[in-house]
Amino acid sequence: MAIEHDFFGLLESGPDGSIFWSENVELGDQTVTVDLTAPDQDDVSEAALDVAAALVSALETIDRSARNAMVDELSDRTSEVTEYILQQQEQLGEEIEDFLVDISGDTHIDVIRSLQLMSMTILADEHGGSDPFAVLEYALDPDSTDDVLLVNLDSDGDVQSVTSAD
Repeated sequence: MAIEHDFFGLLESGPDGSIFWSENVELGDQTVTVDLTAPDQDDVSEAALDVAAALVSALETIDRSARNAMVDELSDRTSEVTEYILQQQEQLGEEIEDFLVDISGDTHIDVIRSLQLMSMTILADEHGGSDPFAVLEYALDPDSTDDVLLVNLDSDGDVQSVTSAD
C-alpha cells in the first residue's frame, strides 16, 4: 500500500507496513536531513502529513524557536543545555573558538548560535500525542555524532524539551 500526499509525494510502505521519507533541505548555508517515519502507515493521518509538511516548510522559524528554548534553559545550571556547553568547553578547550561562528564574549550564547542543525526526524504516528512529533538534532562539531542536543517538538511545532543524546 501507499499514501499519496501533495508535499511528500507517494509514501510507499515497506513489507512490515512502515513508511519512510527522506530529503535534504537547505537552511541558510547548511544542509539539513529531514526524515519522516512511522512504524505503521495505518497510524498516519492526512492531518499528520499536513502538519509535517508545515514543519518542513517552516524549518527556519522552528530552528529559531529551538535555539530560543536552549537560551531559556541557560538560567538553570543543571539543564542539559548548560551541561552540554560545559562538556564542549572541557572537551575542546581553546579549540572551541574554531567552531564558533561569532565570538561575542558570552560563550554559552556563542555555542548555541554556532550549533548546526543536523537533522529533523518527524514521527508521523505521534500526531496529537504526548510523545514528540518531531526531533531536531544539533551538534557543535558535525563530525562528533555522539555530542548532540535534541530538541523535541509537539504536533504544534512547540518545544517540549531539550535533551542530550546521552
